Amino acid sequence: MAPFGTEEAIRRLVETYSAMLLRLAATRLDSVQDAEDAVQDVFLKLLSAQPSFRDAGHEKAWLIRATLHRASDIRRCAGRIVPLETAESAPAREEAPENELLSAVRSLPPAYSAVLHLHYYEGYAIKEIAALLRLPAATVGTRLARGRERLRRMLKEDD
Repeated sequence: MAPFGTEEAIRRLVETYSAMLLRLAATRLDSVQDAEDAVQDVFLKLLSAQPSFRDAGHEKAWLIRATLHRASDIRRCAGRIVPLETAESAPAREEAPENELLSAVRSLPPAYSAVLHLHYYEGYAIKEIAALLRLPAATVGTRLARGRERLRRMLKEDD
């Protein structure tokens, strides 16, 4: 791997991880712009902190965790009250394109939506998710089961 800060390293990071991180952030946030901001913030944090990684898997896990945390921060801040004069002049927010299932996944508590997204949308196995999120595999399995059950109930209510 090229040292952090070089053009080659930055290009590799963005090309390798940006699409996956953007999808992950979009499952947590209401707009594409917010998801893009979250991913950009994570890359900036990575480049400024320049942490050392054991391997590419460790680098990827760090990026996933950082993206989940940053998206949660942005979502929490989105609930703030905006002054009326600012709100009237602000452009309308562009909503992220989503289907009913993705919308339901996004509405779940973060503990469930993160593991469901990583498992079903990114294709990670339970043990891999456990390593990425630093959780016991049994906890990940439980969160997957509970998340699926909540999704079933939510989708049945909608029908």
